[in-house]
Amino acid sequence: MNKLFKLKENNTDVKTEFLAGSTTFLTMVYIVVLNPAILSSAGVPFDQVFMATIIAAVIGTLCMGLFANYPIAIAPGMGLNAYFASVVATQGVTYQVVLGTVFLAGILFVLLSLTQLRETLIKAIPPSLKFGITSGIGLFIAFLGLKSAGIVVPNEETMVALGDLHNPATLLALAGLFITLILMVRNVKGALFIGMLITGIIGFIMGQLHFEGVVSTPPTPVFFDLDIGGVFSNGLYTVVFAFLLVTIFDTTGTMIGVAEQAGYMKNGHLPRAKPALLADATATTVGSMFGTSPSTAYVESTSGVAAGGRTGLTSIFVAGFFLLAIFFSPLIEAISDVGAITAPVLIIVGCFMMEGLARIDWKTFDDAFPAFAIILTMPLTSSIATGIAVGFITYPLMKLVNGKGKDVHWILYVFGVIFALQMAFFPAH
Repeated sequence: MNKLFKLKENNTDVKTEFLAGSTTFLTMVYIVVLNPAILSSAGVPFDQVFMATIIAAVIGTLCMGLFANYPIAIAPGMGLNAYFASVVATQGVTYQVVLGTVFLAGILFVLLSLTQLRETLIKAIPPSLKFGITSGIGLFIAFLGLKSAGIVVPNEETMVALGDLHNPATLLALAGLFITLILMVRNVKGALFIGMLITGIIGFIMGQLHFEGVVSTPPTPVFFDLDIGGVFSNGLYTVVFAFLLVTIFDTTGTMIGVAEQAGYMKNGHLPRAKPALLADATATTVGSMFGTSPSTAYVESTSGVAAGGRTGLTSIFVAGFFLLAIFFSPLIEAISDVGAITAPVLIIVGCFMMEGLARIDWKTFDDAFPAFAIILTMPLTSSIATGIAVGFITYPLMKLVNGKGKDVHWILYVFGVIFALQMAFFPAH
């Protein structure tokens, strides 16, 4: 084991890696509850998305640990699952078609990970667009949480309005939000997951949570009949691109951040980047075949690094904990069915994703406005792809008319034209 993971060279041992793995798992296990809750609302059978979530997490994290030797965990990403559900709701397509877009995005990610095109794409897209996309997804997720909690409700005159704060479900969500916030500011490990459990206990006492068991035989995973043809017949190319682009940004950014904290970065270069990216691409591709949205590297992995994790053995332990979770499907399904329990986590995760706002140059208008347009458009249209399209259209256009056209990579002009044509002649339903 020492030879495989190079424990001595990284000044760590099995005990430390185990503690780091348990820490990472506790901070990200909320996805086992949230992902099935979100995707089952789009029609994907709960048992299947529950198993798909764990399968994607186990395969991706094992690949990361065994082939890249990094203490980085992978699982279906927040934001992308909410977007998955919104595509089903707004495009009038089946979830099998959207799973087809995820599969295609995964295949493209695999191909890009094997070439230099990935680095070219990442370098071509300016920071303001990258941070705008991440922040827009954050607002998108938070808005979903507010709606799920009943804090925000539809209104004919103003589109949205404040909900009934005396509603028992809304009161439970508010209580859960404040409890989880307290745990967060007190730096409690696994605050999001513990907050959900406490909220669940309160919900059970209030009669809002009902379950018939805690442990059971795991559901049988099945391969889904992906409707890839439906992707083309419905022209969901921007959806494929949105899944691909966001997954690449999330994974690359997270890996660099975790690697810097662990001391792996060398002169700005990330060693073993290819197998690390392939781990995520594999998880996305396999996950789509079992019934879940794209996977990504989790920033919560930094908690494991802070606990001493330095090698892929940490990831192996995380994968092991995810495997154990398959026996708790009755409890997880019961919690997932109560939106007030999961809503606080959505709101808080949305806050995490707003960090990039501070890194946008707001004083340079031709940088700031495209980012602002993305952030504004994503939650209001319930479409990550539309937000990305607006940003890719406005950024090169504003730079061009401002005499800075040469500063824009040619790829952005190509994408800008494609997105403009798509929105003009093939708009989303």
